[in-house]
Amino acid sequence: MRIFIVDDEPEIRKSLQDILEDENYEAEQFSSGKNFLKHLKIERPSLVLLDVWLGKEDGLLILDEIKKIYPTVPVVMISGHGTIELAVQATKKGALDFLEKPLSIAKVLEAVEEALVYSEKTEAPEIKLESDEILGNSPAIQKVKFSIAQAAATNARVFIYGENGTGKELVAKTIFKNSKRKDQPFVEVNCAALPEELIESELFGYVKGAFTGATDTRIGKFEAANGGTLFLDEICDMSLSTQAKVLRILQEQRFEKLGSTEQVSVDVRIIAATNIPVEEAIKEGKFREDLYYRLNVIPIVIPPLRDRKSDIPLLVDHYVRQTIAENNLTPKIIEKEAVSILENHFWPGNIRELKNVIERLCIMTVSDIIRAQDVKDSMTGFVKANDLVEKGDFKKAKEEFEKQYILKTLQTNEGNVSKTSKALGIERSHLYRKMKSLGIQAEDIHD
Repeated sequence: MRIFIVDDEPEIRKSLQDILEDENYEAEQFSSGKNFLKHLKIERPSLVLLDVWLGKEDGLLILDEIKKIYPTVPVVMISGHGTIELAVQATKKGALDFLEKPLSIAKVLEAVEEALVYSEKTEAPEIKLESDEILGNSPAIQKVKFSIAQAAATNARVFIYGENGTGKELVAKTIFKNSKRKDQPFVEVNCAALPEELIESELFGYVKGAFTGATDTRIGKFEAANGGTLFLDEICDMSLSTQAKVLRILQEQRFEKLGSTEQVSVDVRIIAATNIPVEEAIKEGKFREDLYYRLNVIPIVIPPLRDRKSDIPLLVDHYVRQTIAENNLTPKIIEKEAVSILENHFWPGNIRELKNVIERLCIMTVSDIIRAQDVKDSMTGFVKANDLVEKGDFKKAKEEFEKQYILKTLQTNEGNVSKTSKALGIERSHLYRKMKSLGIQAEDIHD
């Protein structure tokens, strides 16, 4: 059992660690909520002992963050200024117990034991997916797989959130392949790839005639997915007028083709996905709030690769073997130090970027062993970004990583924006916007 102690008083942390280790528990100390939360994304503890006040940091806000990352992890709050109101507030937020300083050894051990017993009873059941191609065993990805299993057992709509390259399409397909609709159609639509004037005809279809100007009749994606699942990727790029029509279909389960007044009834399960914060899109008037609530029945958040670093060795091994087989290369191994460097990279492009890096290393490394220096050479240009990570400036670090990642991909594709957008897995228009926002000029491409 591994227990995290989060308190700004060194004496309290040391005392608690000694008490717990005397009882054969593993204990780790954290003096600030910031450092604790950073580590929490990498490792799931059996229990957290959390101070209400960590200097200027509010422990109750830290509690909120813990519950977002691991909803079932038990948390026991500690306070030197305990009040009934504070204890009630902490309990409402999900804390199991509330201990007052000075701490009693007996009360601490009693609270710890009760919390761990509770944890055993509330742990998520074993995940059983008939079809599972999602690589990883980290707590973060196990949480995703548990959500997939829950979603697959129902017909409820699912909203998938995740950065570019995290695997939203794979999650959608895994839900489909494990659902009762697995023998029916799975139809995909990338909303960002379709111009506004074409998306409605693509979704709803059209009839032959003078009104539409069409020489034949065509069914749309909703009709093609009848009885099965429709995956609307990057749905926040859909126009507001189309959003209104999709909302009506969700409410009525029927629609009209363009140029027709005939009603077409459908039974379609919707899985939507986005790589941008939906709340911001709603505030900016780009996404309908009523459609969001219709779609967001089961939300699934895919963690970025930097928040599931323990999965990187497994992913590296998989992509090395895959690249060797697909390119008919001589077998290669990657040394431990090289993998360690990959684990500590920020990965703005997530799994897609990791796959590209491994492919490049396997193809370009002459030796049968991929060494640390080979990886360092491939990471040239990311030094500034790593420095920003060390300083805790994640926003600027992410921007710098993205800039270098795009530049490297552009250089690999000799400045061809279409090829680069395909390699990055984003639309060309989105890449142009990114280049503009990150200050990437055409002359930078050949530097």
